[in-house]
Amino acid sequence: MASSTTRARSADGTELLVRRWPATTEPWAHVLLVHGLAEHSGRYEQVGQQLAAAGLDVTAYDQRGYGDSDGRRAFVDSWPIVHDDLAEQLAAVRTQAGGLPVVLYGHSLGGLIALGYVLGDRPGPDVLVLTSPAIDSAVPAWKQVLARVLGRVAPTIQIKNAFDGDDLSRDPAVGAAYLADPLNVHVTTARYAAAALGESARVRAGLRGLSLPTLVIHGTEDRIIPSDSSAALAEVPGVTRRTYPDHRHELHNEPDGPAILEDVIAWLRSELQP
Repeated sequence: MASSTTRARSADGTELLVRRWPATTEPWAHVLLVHGLAEHSGRYEQVGQQLAAAGLDVTAYDQRGYGDSDGRRAFVDSWPIVHDDLAEQLAAVRTQAGGLPVVLYGHSLGGLIALGYVLGDRPGPDVLVLTSPAIDSAVPAWKQVLARVLGRVAPTIQIKNAFDGDDLSRDPAVGAAYLADPLNVHVTTARYAAAALGESARVRAGLRGLSLPTLVIHGTEDRIIPSDSSAALAEVPGVTRRTYPDHRHELHNEPDGPAILEDVIAWLRSELQP
């Protein structure tokens, strides 16, 4: 079943698009999905449908400045605002879950957002799933320095995103669809880039504070977020990390994406339905 959408007003008045895939059988958990940089929740239609068919009630939202949500494109005044939005959406899912477990599922930059959130002291989920989490990147050091400088002196200047469609999946149709999608944003503002870089450094330094059962999956041929960047998570108690040889950045959009999602569902069952 295709998703339905509503709109939710955040604490500062910004309207966010919220997308939902109700479980098609009796639900055993609820999932809040956080999308990655430069995209939107509508790119997860097949993910939501597969999870819903397995008995998971799935919610996602377009982050502010992306997709059909309001806000300056690819911009954020400060990183805590990103976590404010996540906290509000997570609270809504927790209420909707009515006592069932809640899963926080973050992809790429959404993985960084989700991980950084649970390392704080706000009300959290019961388990965490991170796919290709952006706790580091392949961005050259000089570009990172430039982003930090511009983030202070010219925060709204736009920097073109430096990856192409082939970086996403071995299926060329995925990249073509991504580049043709008018809801994707193909630039990042200097302020957003600088804030994300600062957050990734904070998260890397605080990984040992992760105390939730966590699944991390990563493709070994990820050219956007190198798989080595998530290796440190495997040393954290309670974390299960799996790599997929020859796979690229969007594991859910690889030719065997449905089988990978079945791996995620099986892990969730093992944690939430012992």
